[in-house]
Formats: sequence, structure tokens, C-alpha cells
Amino acid sequence: MKIFTAEQIRNCDQYTIKNEPVSSVHLMERAAEACVEWISENCNNHRNFAVFCGSGNNGGDGFAIARMLYQKGFDVDVFTNTKAKFSSDAQENFKHIKEISGITIREFKEASGYRFDGRTVIIDALFGTGLSRKLDGDIKDLVEFLNRKKNIKISVDLPSGLMADAISDHDAVVFMADYTLSFQFWKKSFLHAETGKFAGKIEILDINLSEDYVEETETKDYVINDEVIKKIFKVRSEFSHKGTYGKAVIIGGSYGKMGAAVLSTRAALKAGAGLTFTVAPKCGYEILQTSDPEAMFIEGGEDYIESFNVEETAVCGIGPGLGTHENTAKGLLKFLKNYTKPLILDADALNIISQNYESIQLIPEKSIITPHPKEFERLFGKTENSFERTELAKNKSREHQIYIVLKDHHTQIITPEGEVFYNITGNSGLAKGGSGDILTGIITSLLAQQYSEQEAAVLGVWFHGKAAEFAAEKYSKEAMLPSDVINEFGNVFSELNGKVQKLL
Repeated sequence: MKIFTAEQIRNCDQYTIKNEPVSSVHLMERAAEACVEWISENCNNHRNFAVFCGSGNNGGDGFAIARMLYQKGFDVDVFTNTKAKFSSDAQENFKHIKEISGITIREFKEASGYRFDGRTVIIDALFGTGLSRKLDGDIKDLVEFLNRKKNIKISVDLPSGLMADAISDHDAVVFMADYTLSFQFWKKSFLHAETGKFAGKIEILDINLSEDYVEETETKDYVINDEVIKKIFKVRSEFSHKGTYGKAVIIGGSYGKMGAAVLSTRAALKAGAGLTFTVAPKCGYEILQTSDPEAMFIEGGEDYIESFNVEETAVCGIGPGLGTHENTAKGLLKFLKNYTKPLILDADALNIISQNYESIQLIPEKSIITPHPKEFERLFGKTENSFERTELAKNKSREHQIYIVLKDHHTQIITPEGEVFYNITGNSGLAKGGSGDILTGIITSLLAQQYSEQEAAVLGVWFHGKAAEFAAEKYSKEAMLPSDVINEFGNVFSELNGKVQKLL
């Protein structure tokens, strides 16, 4: 799914109005209907709605939502500035609710004396994507007041005070929503930690904006949704053998850190590689052969890896539990000087490379690196926020012609062409040691199976998150373990095969 800027979204609205054709006020009606349908399905235990409406089109959405909620039998109070100069569509919908005696219209200043009981839902329709400044004055005070309320809060299209495409000032006041009902598209600010926290759970509502505009309009930012994954995933052929699905080699482990190599190896096996090898120190031989007997063991040293042996036809993932011993570092850098095929680098492999900036030049083109924010900082330098980090990653991906899997709440896959794919699967249960080792194993396995580097990274990150969702359902986010995530790979593949084969 494409991510558009606020300007592109406005252009999409106008294109739809012109080419469907449909009036702007009818398009507003369509948006309000989508919101009310979601609200009535998900808030049916709540009877009262306090709808806060601004003077622009976001406020117009709010007025229309208030009218439709009332018509469905809910109690509705509307808060607005009745003396404001409304946009034409907002004015039209404000006129409609004034004609309904059952809807009480109040001034914003009356909110302080309003009784927000436990069954009242607050709806924020103050500002939409058109906001380009910090909230100030009475509106800022109003939003701060509403944020202190414990009621469920829903924002229409975008939480008021939040920018669609950029980070807000550190002292900016933003409406803190539990849910954001976004029209047709994800906004970039939903996907970064500093701004996404204001939006709560995102619900994308289809309001039938022009498919032609969406198809023809270019962007370099995407959300990884089911449609993206269906185009990547390859159904396993009945007429195949182990050689069809390649050789994956996991290089990792050191004394006391064999668990990381075990998890990565098991993930590579269960993600479908035809043959899986593990290069690890001798101290891990019995551990690996006992825990993952399907993988073949290659000794790379005594208590840590010194020798990096990889078959020419294999794909290797390096880093899980590797350690940063001096001899390991020497062996890795020597290996990289003579290795030209794309590979996956994670964890201690990246930490070794980061010790000398010139070592980054040794990473083969088209390789995939998977740093978390601190590892990224060691490699490429400090940034002020995640928006800046993404921009720096785009520059470094282009400079070194590598793919960067920037691990975060919404992990980003950044390509040498400057494209950014945001992942929306997964949960906070992955915030445990070992989760990244699994991801390395998955991506290594997919690359061995002849997926392209971009496909392996995009599918691998999505797959990792999807398995975590299954694990959380079964064990909870708190109790789930990385090994539980691996055990859900079969369920992910079953779901994927079912979706893809329906298309055939």
C-alpha cells in the first residue's frame, strides 16, 4: 500500500471529486459513513459521544458523524466555536445538525463543565491533515484538557496537533487518541515512534477514493500489507527437491551465546531452506546438533569463530551470538575482503564492522544489514529522531548499495533506490533477546530460496511479525518466547498458501 503525503491525499480527494464525479460534500458524507459504521460496531457499549469539531473539513466530518450517530440512536453533544468561519462543506453539515433538536451544540469553553461519564466517547475532529503549525491558545488548552480525561478517544483521520508527514516540535500539544480512523491511507507519522504514540490503534477506512490516482501517483514510501506479500510469496512446487530451495549458512555463536545461533538456525530451517548449515565454535557442537539436528555443523573455532567457511553456492547470515573477540573480528573482516555475494549481517557482525568506518566499504553490494537503532548509530552516526534516522538510512543505503532493515516498532526496509517499506505486523512481545536472531535466520533462508534481496527482506520482516502475532494470541506478549515465534511459522505458511492459492 502506498503512503502519500498530506498534499497528495488532498490531491487525491480533488481528483476523485472531479473524475468520479462526486461533490465534495458527498465525499465528506462517504467518509463520515465509514467512521460511523466502525464506531457503531466497536463502541456499542457506549451511549454518549462528545464530538469536538473544528472549522475546516475535518470539523465538517465531525458534524456529519455527529448527525449519523444521533440517527443511529446514540446521545450526541457537539462542541465547536459557533462564531468561527467554517469551510463551505463544514458549514453545510453544521447547518444540518442545528436542525436536529436532539443534538446539543456547545461552545468549546463549556467542555470544562461537561460531565464526561464512563460511557462517553470523545471524538476529535478539530484538525485534519491541513494543520501546519503547533496548537496554541484556547485550542491547545482544550486538547490538554481532553488528554487528561480517561474516556476512550477517537481521532478522525489524524489526531489534532499531529503532522501527517513530519515530527512535531518536542513541546507541541497533540491529541492523544486511542484509535485513529484514517481515510484510505496510512500517514507516515503513524509509523514512527515519536508520533505514532499519539494515534493509538490505526483503522484504515476505505472511502473509495480514485484508484486511477492511487495507481498513477508515485511515492517511495509503502506499507507492507497483504497485497504486497501476495505478490512476493511463491507457492512451493510439488515437483521440487532440497536443492530447489538452496543452502543457508548461519555463522554465529560463541561461548555463552550459543542460544542465538540455535534460534537463528532453527528459524532458517523452519522458513524453508533446502539445506541449512551452521558455522559455530566447537563448544557449541553438542548444543546445536541436539537442538537442531536437521542442520549440519561446521566448526569455525574452539570457543569463538575464527574461520568463516562458506560454500560458494550458499547464502550466509552472520552475527547471532558471534561475539566481538579480536580473532573473530579479524576473521570476519578477512572474509568480507574476499567475499562478493550478497549476505545478511546482524548483531555482533555489525558491531565489529562499526569499530572502523572503513570496514563498511567491505559489505558486498546488495547485502542486507539488520541493525536496531543503537547498532545503526554505531555504524552511521547519531540522529535526533527516527525521521532523521530513516533519511540517513536512505542516504547510506544508496551510498553503499545495500538494503537496510532498520528494526523498530514498525521496522523499515530501505532500498538502494530510496524506497522505504514500513512493516505493520508484530507486537511488543518481540522486545526480547533472540527476536533479531530469528529474523536473521528467516531472511537468510528466503534469500537461499531465490527470493531477491528486496523480496527476502520485505517478506522476512512481515513473516517474523505475523508469527509473533500468532504467538501472542497463544501465550501473551509478556510470556511469549522467541522459540514460540518460530513454532508459529507453520501457521503463517498455512495462511499464506491459503491466500495465494485462492488467487490462482
